[in-house]
Amino acid sequence: MDRRGFSDENKLSLLIWLRMVRFYQRSNQLSNEHLQHFGVTAAQFDMLAQVLIHQPVSQIELAEHLTISRGGVSHMLTRLEKENLIVRNQQWKVKYISLTEKGKKLMEKVMPIQSDFQASLFDILDDEEKKRMHEMMIKIHRHSLQMEVPNASQEES
Repeated sequence: MDRRGFSDENKLSLLIWLRMVRFYQRSNQLSNEHLQHFGVTAAQFDMLAQVLIHQPVSQIELAEHLTISRGGVSHMLTRLEKENLIVRNQQWKVKYISLTEKGKKLMEKVMPIQSDFQASLFDILDDEEKKRMHEMMIKIHRHSLQMEVPNASQEES
């Protein structure tokens, strides 16, 4: 094992993982800079896009579609509600979220622009490379869904 924690068996996999993490971080940074002109962050755009697709959507269902905590979802919804981009309607014990007219207009404007921007990150790949990468990412994702975190005591033995 070298000083970075790489062994001959795991080196390539770790390098792939590091590249994926760095790409994700850079993509978010670029998206935040791009979306700043529209007054939203990448996380807010993602939330608004999920509301647009699934509306009316419960707060719990919305949290399942996002990569932030339930507390983060609640905090962000409060902010988007103050900006009159979403509305929450209580129906018995469940809060349902929908876009307001202002939110719909924003997403009609931003969605195609942001989609083109995100897609442009893959312009360096030809169509065959994109298809292959998509297939590999599906395979990796499905594998990750079947994995469980090992118990620390099991790893020590």
